[in-house]
Amino acid sequence: MSMNVTRLPSGLTVVTDAMPHLQSASLGVWVGSGSRDERPEEHGISHFLEHMAFKGSANRTARQIAEEIEAVGGELNAATSVESTAYYSRVLRADVPLALDVLSDILSNPTFEPEELAREKNVIVQEIGAVEDTPDDLIFEYLQSVTYPNQPLGRSILGMPETVRSFDARKLRAYLARNYRAPNIVIAAAGAVDHAEVIGEVERRFGGFGGPEGPLPEPAKFSGGSRIESRDLEQVHVAFALEGVPQRDPSIYSLQVFTNVLGGGMSSRLFQEVREIRGLCYSVYAFHAAYRDTGMLGVYAGTDATDLPELMRVVVDEIANAAETLSEREIARSKAQMKAGLLMALESSGARAEQLARQMMIHGRPIPLEEIVGKVEAVTVESARSAGRALIARSRPAVAVLGPGRGLERAAVIAESLGRRA
Repeated sequence: MSMNVTRLPSGLTVVTDAMPHLQSASLGVWVGSGSRDERPEEHGISHFLEHMAFKGSANRTARQIAEEIEAVGGELNAATSVESTAYYSRVLRADVPLALDVLSDILSNPTFEPEELAREKNVIVQEIGAVEDTPDDLIFEYLQSVTYPNQPLGRSILGMPETVRSFDARKLRAYLARNYRAPNIVIAAAGAVDHAEVIGEVERRFGGFGGPEGPLPEPAKFSGGSRIESRDLEQVHVAFALEGVPQRDPSIYSLQVFTNVLGGGMSSRLFQEVREIRGLCYSVYAFHAAYRDTGMLGVYAGTDATDLPELMRVVVDEIANAAETLSEREIARSKAQMKAGLLMALESSGARAEQLARQMMIHGRPIPLEEIVGKVEAVTVESARSAGRALIARSRPAVAVLGPGRGLERAAVIAESLGRRA
């Protein structure tokens, strides 16, 4: 594979990875601005702007935006996260210029027509309501809010109905001007692409983006605590978090290996002990979410209210035990999972383009596969155990519980006991 990077005079970065055996290309615009870049009165505006980008430009109606890409068999979509917003497309080789033209048009020339604004406000308020009706989604919003309280990082990406209803064209344009600047933008393409041709198209179509780098978001602070809500559901949903590490922390690979051993698949300790041996739940897993300046290791499970105390005790025990007893065999299996995941992602042009964009935004350069594999291979039993011990000692746990029954607060009390083992 051939990776190429060009930084244009404006500060905008273009990165490509040619995959000559493909007939299609995945490409997109990644902006280093997401929900944590919002001011309190802008809560949800990043996601709202992502929606409105497709609702009409100075050159195309909302229908034309959809039809021009689909007329050539392509796809067009977008996504908002905590620290970035992506607008991306997949098309055949010959239609790469068209995709870049549409992407530049919707970001450079949005019209924000009042009728479209009103319609999309209603759509997003419905989306917020759908999350409220989906407890295994809602529990993660609760966990985020208790982990990072009174901070942009702890707020829902979707926003609140009252903030969403307050947005107008003026607010959208102000947010766009403040955050969508060339140094904050990466255009990534993978598949049937030619770097020089992509550069030419980008120079012609994205010249309107300039200015200095956008403002940095406020620093995040992990805070332990609990949020318990009783609700008439079939089961209790519980999510538990400890302070992890930021994206560029040297121990991130060791912590990721620790996370995989703990709850990364059917062979993980949590799955085996909680589900297979004790039958306490259907779903249980662990994850590590890394941000620019912080991180969180989380565990999720859904269980019967009567089984919640036992489940929490097992989770706490397994985290504490893993930090002291991870074995060579478990480490080897976890590293094999990580390497396989990396290699499988390289088979998808879409995953490859996204990976390139993330690497440029986090590290300022594409990371060769050999370098990543080398860092995974360098993880040892002791480094993984050490990452687990640091995790336990670093902070007070955060716990969110949603479901029926009494005594749900016991889950938080049991979680707190983990800190006393540090």
